[in-house]
Order: sequence, then C-alpha cells, then structure tokens
Amino acid sequence: MEKEGKTRGKWLFFGIGLIASLSLGWVAFPKIIQVAQEQPVRFSHLKHGEEATLKCEDCHFFKPDGTFAGIPPITKCLECHGGLEITEEEQDLIKRGLAWHIYSKQPDHVFFSHIAHIKMAKIECKTCHQSVGGKTDKNPTYRYKWISGYAPEAMTMKTCETCHEKKGISNACFVCHK
Repeated sequence: MEKEGKTRGKWLFFGIGLIASLSLGWVAFPKIIQVAQEQPVRFSHLKHGEEATLKCEDCHFFKPDGTFAGIPPITKCLECHGGLEITEEEQDLIKRGLAWHIYSKQPDHVFFSHIAHIKMAKIECKTCHQSVGGKTDKNPTYRYKWISGYAPEAMTMKTCETCHEKKGISNACFVCHK
C-alpha cells in the first residue's frame, strides 16, 4: 500500500511537471524567440496617403523591368520635403540611408511578385499591407523571430492559400515556391 502511494505521488508530480512544461513552452517560448523593434524614423502613412493624397505607387514604384523597388530611398522623400530645413543628424541619415525593418520579409525559397498581384490581379496594396494601409499615424512595431529572422505577422502561407482559393487561383507548390 505504501509503495502504491509513492508511485501515485511520482505520477502526480510528473503530470504537474509535464503540464507546467507544456504550458510554459506554449505560452513563453514564442515570446522568448520574438524581438520587437521600432522603425528608425516615425513615418505616417496616414499623413502621406489621405492627407497628402499620395498613392502607394507614388513612393513604392516598379522598376522598368517590372520588379518592385520596395522601400524608397531618402532621395525620393526629398522630392517633396527638399525645401525643409534639415538638421545635421538628418543629413547624416540621408547619406547613410535608413535601415528600415521589412515587415513582409519572406524566406529565400518563396517567390512573390508584386507586379503580378497589383498590376495583373488588380489587388490593392492595403489588402495585404493592412497595418500600413493609411489607417494609423504610427508605424506598427516590427516583430521578428531571432532564430529565423522572419516576422511572424508577415504574410504566411495560410494567408496566401486562402486568398488564392477565394480567387480560384492554383495553390500548387510551384506557384509560390522556387
């Protein structure tokens, strides 16, 4: 009887330990591997979009070969803001360029064509880029997994598959993967 009680006690401690470990891993581990950073400059898509009536393509344009230019260089900003007084610190930033954190960074094995989605499929930028779609005056916090270097809020495979399914487009692996 005494041996049976000790065995039951060991299983009880094992069960409590197992549940505690799983809970800690489920809740804490994702938080441990994520890093949060702010963008190098406070930028308002709201002010530039709605208030200045700029379209996404005014700053984020396509190169002549159809590839997406991505985040514009500071010289693009100076086309509108060139007449403003610029501090020495800002001049230094212009020379060095800004190291923006890319929310939508994808793994190297993923192929994504902006021109196919924006020009050919006529999807609006804000469909995928809701966090910067002109609804807020502040950049969203950039979060990424330090193990992989990818942002968990970035478009996931599930996001793409769901959209392709709604639009009747193939979800075959070769469509998005190199």
